[in-house]
Amino acid sequence: MAELLLFQLYGPLASWGEPAVGEHRPSATHPGKSQVTGLLGAALGLSRDQEEKLAALAGGYGLAVRVDAEGELLRDYHTTQVPPARRGRTFTTRAEELAVDDLYTILSQRDYRVEAAWTCALWATASAPYPLPDLAEALRRPRFTLYLGRKSCPPALPLRPELIESNTLKDAFAGYALDDRLGRLKRPERHRYFWEEPLPDGLASGFSPQEKLWVVPRRDRPGSRRRWQFATRDEHHAMA
Repeated sequence: MAELLLFQLYGPLASWGEPAVGEHRPSATHPGKSQVTGLLGAALGLSRDQEEKLAALAGGYGLAVRVDAEGELLRDYHTTQVPPARRGRTFTTRAEELAVDDLYTILSQRDYRVEAAWTCALWATASAPYPLPDLAEALRRPRFTLYLGRKSCPPALPLRPELIESNTLKDAFAGYALDDRLGRLKRPERHRYFWEEPLPDGLASGFSPQEKLWVVPRRDRPGSRRRWQFATRDEHHAMA
């Protein structure tokens, strides 16, 4: 049996960024390691430049996610004016950028999930920098504003962190009571689950061979925030 910390994520808009090339900024259907690490860091009051502490958060906990409501895809079309890059010229404010005569226009598309909800589960590894009860308290009373992938996407409900002891991930998710206010969302008949391994001693996935689908690499393990570098991890999928 292992101890897990479960909490819910819901908002009118969420954007779980995937690797982006060019003008398209896609969103995954569920939060990944990088986004959950950032959420925990904000709750604990860690700034983005505290890379060592954020790296300890990323490596100190395992992550599993259940998709409670997939929501709908929203694609937002953006036009942004920026000055051309020139050696020796820097800007300290957006107003200074817009004061330049020769502005360029960048076109981009940003994806969001609309009216979607997820349940996340964390378990501590041997290198965990904080005990799970401390993380639960931080999620109840976050130091910084929390958001679901983008700053424009704050949670619309409290995260309701809860510590649960279980022998399997499947049973842990089943033991976490969903918020009644999520009942109006479009719910799937079978939920999709995502988790990383290895699981801690005393914890199995609990999914049958028929429920397990595949293992997919996902580039969402935080590396360097300053250089926007991410490492790959394997994500296990199941439907039950």
